[in-house]
Amino acid sequence: MIRKDEVFKIGVFNKPHGVKGELSFTFTDDIFDRVDCEYFVCLLDGIFVPFFIEEYRFRSDTTALVKLERVDTAEAARKFTNVEVYFPVKFAEEDDSEDIPTWNYFVGFKVKDIHHGDLGEIVAVDDSTMNVFFSIEQKDGEELLLPAHEEFMVKIEKKKRLLTVEIPEGLL
Repeated sequence: MIRKDEVFKIGVFNKPHGVKGELSFTFTDDIFDRVDCEYFVCLLDGIFVPFFIEEYRFRSDTTALVKLERVDTAEAARKFTNVEVYFPVKFAEEDDSEDIPTWNYFVGFKVKDIHHGDLGEIVAVDDSTMNVFFSIEQKDGEELLLPAHEEFMVKIEKKKRLLTVEIPEGLL
């Protein structure tokens, strides 16, 4: 069984495209094109289910047409409308590019500040406004909202799932 901490959200399937089972896919991270992984993980009825990718082609910088194995009709593809698409963390670790992945990639990371020590674990990303925030659950159960800014990040340890930050004085 795939757990939430083993994947991170990279987009959503929109609607079927054509009659052969292709899906329109809006993504926030093109990591599936940069590393060698043969499947996506979809959230269906609260369960993470892997689906093998038969082929894909880009339509723009944020959309692609995706054909999944065993999804061969428009009717079968319709079942994936508005389904969230996730990517396995273990393959993302192979991505040796220095680019910061999507902010959602950091869900499940522990956060440590160089001055204040352990802050807690990132449980969600709030990108509903122009400023993106990490929602950090602290040990006492309290929520801490931390601006997600590259300039605050000191070190990203993908294998340890640890984000070291330096938060400006007075922000905490």
